[in-house]
Amino acid sequence: MKKRRHFVIHIAAMLLATLLVSCNQSKQEPVPAARTAALSATASEKVFVTFEGPWALVADPKDPNMILALAPKTKAHLDLNVSASNDVTLAAGVYELSVPAHGAAATAALDPTFAQVKIDAKSLQHALDDKSARYVIRLPKPEAYAAAGRRRARIGTAYPPDASSEQNFANQVSLRYSVASLTGFSLAGTPDTGSFNPMLLQVDTPAIRFAIAPAAVDPADLCSTHSRESFRDLVKFLDLTLYVDFPDEASDCHKTDPQVRPAKADAQTPNQAEPRAPAYPAFLAQVEPESLERVLLAAMYFFHTSGPICKAPILFLTVS
Repeated sequence: MKKRRHFVIHIAAMLLATLLVSCNQSKQEPVPAARTAALSATASEKVFVTFEGPWALVADPKDPNMILALAPKTKAHLDLNVSASNDVTLAAGVYELSVPAHGAAATAALDPTFAQVKIDAKSLQHALDDKSARYVIRLPKPEAYAAAGRRRARIGTAYPPDASSEQNFANQVSLRYSVASLTGFSLAGTPDTGSFNPMLLQVDTPAIRFAIAPAAVDPADLCSTHSRESFRDLVKFLDLTLYVDFPDEASDCHKTDPQVRPAKADAQTPNQAEPRAPAYPAFLAQVEPESLERVLLAAMYFFHTSGPICKAPILFLTVS
């Protein structure tokens, strides 16, 4: 019985050794070049290009295969940061993101949570020409647009916007591209002042982020003043008459809303007769406002998040 058991173990060991040798030999054999090319051609990696902040997107009037992302350059925001596995900060100007070979552009209708607005050609051109006061990013039309974040809001041409306009609007958007390789993404352009050397974006993870963060954070503000101000600056930059409101905030916030109040009202403390949940975790309530502001800004920088700051919807423009 013991001899039989030893014989079975011996045979099993030999089979295992043979299998290991076979595996090692197969690993050492080079893959034919034709096969490698075929694998590269069929491989598909989804890359998401995300926009966060006061952005508007529109078809490029000079090229049907391209789109433009526009944002105002204001004192209330830090300079535009573009990040992949490496990152760069951009001054106001016109830039272009090059994307390696990718799938066909989207043809489906936009998600209804995207705020869609008409703009006349003259206003759009004026915004594009507004040097030192705007960012323009030119990039290929994507395969799809996805909401990377949504917030409940109302939008209208009168203030305050009517409740009938209320819905979850996208306040961050991701453009999806299917590419055969993560190499070949690059950024070039012309700042309105100074110069910019074209750079390759290192895309180790399938994400590129265009983010405009606030220059300061007021953790005691319960009226989303920065978001209201950002939306005001965006529509003013585009020469549009639009207002935003957030239904989860007290109506008293209308008294200090920078969209309709003089600049001096921006510094006033909103009436807090109607308490509302803070926009940050409860344990942070014990932190000094100055320290909390530094913590929030650090989190936005290191963890690539705009946190609770930018609630205003991103606009999708159609030239009328």
